[in-house]
Amino acid sequence: MDWIGWLEPWELSPTLLLCFITGGVLFVRGQRVHRVNRTRQCFFWFGLVLLYLSLHTMLDYYAERMFFMHRIQHLVLHHLGPLIVMAAYPGQVLRAGLPLAWRRGLRRFNQTLPGRSVVALLTNPIIVPALFIFLVVVWLIPSVQFYSMLDWRLYRLMNWSVVITGFMYWNLILDRRVCPPSAMSPGGRVLSPIVTMAPQMVAGAIIAFTERDLYPLFDLCGRAIPMDAQTDQMIGGLTMWIPAAMTEVIGLMVALRNLMRLSAKGRWGQSPRQQDAQGVKL
Repeated sequence: MDWIGWLEPWELSPTLLLCFITGGVLFVRGQRVHRVNRTRQCFFWFGLVLLYLSLHTMLDYYAERMFFMHRIQHLVLHHLGPLIVMAAYPGQVLRAGLPLAWRRGLRRFNQTLPGRSVVALLTNPIIVPALFIFLVVVWLIPSVQFYSMLDWRLYRLMNWSVVITGFMYWNLILDRRVCPPSAMSPGGRVLSPIVTMAPQMVAGAIIAFTERDLYPLFDLCGRAIPMDAQTDQMIGGLTMWIPAAMTEVIGLMVALRNLMRLSAKGRWGQSPRQQDAQGVKL
């Protein structure tokens, strides 16, 4: 198969195409309002391309027929892709890319009780990390994995859920502001990746060193690459154990850098009243 063939979608999804095109168009439009440096642009487009390649190319075919490819796909969807996109801090730029009427409507909605409730839920410093780690582990339960790989509706729900919670989580961790207005404190943003990393490493180690085939589905459907089940499972477990953990370490280091920056400015550890007083003094 040539390179063009690899880029063909295994299952054409108009919804996915619309999401990627909309995100790209909004980012380009938003750059006319907000100045975005070259580094942030590279982060946004590279992360978007990674997500597209993982979801809408022949890689999806191999993810359905090889356990280790499935874990690599979810490494990108849940960890690496959202982390890189959110490292571009695209929120303000994407909002600026919306039509004026939509921006006004969004601003009015965010001022209502339902709007504030939605924002509070999507940025809750306890619920979001819990969902982040829960949706890593729950889809790995052998019975859940079996049905989610056979039913296309569950399969899409699985992929969409890990992408969405990935964006929600890294939106919290990479926030550069003090708390408030940030939903999570600078110290919490440093500690959270340590907490969410541990269950993934344990699950990855268990999968890698289990000697029986936990996921016989891949044999039933026919493996796309000649490889025995034990080797496939071991590589998949190691993918969860090491690369996924390293991705969280990168997020931790970014959060630590932001904490040190706030501390150097004397803004970490202050109460909101002290921050306001410092702002008035400045």
